Amino acid sequence: MINITKKEIEMSSDLITKLKWACGSNYKATNGSLRIVDHTNIAYVEPHKVIINNVLFLMFNEHEFVYVENLSNRIPITNLKDYLRKI
Repeated sequence: MINITKKEIEMSSDLITKLKWACGSNYKATNGSLRIVDHTNIAYVEPHKVIINNVLFLMFNEHEFVYVENLSNRIPITNLKDYLRKI
């Protein structure tokens, strides 16, 4: 039987600061997690999920990009404020 261990990863204070800079307090965030398949070397980092203006953004701690809706659409975190103005 396969057992998967899930450990929550808290959003870094640096990432929270960048979010507040880009959109104020108008966001809803869920912490990501680390999922480990027991007795193997397989692990998956689930990103933090942030909803702003009904749009899902995926974010990782210490990462310079924000992903829009999925991991194939990315924008630099420095452009997040401009992106939010357009939607």
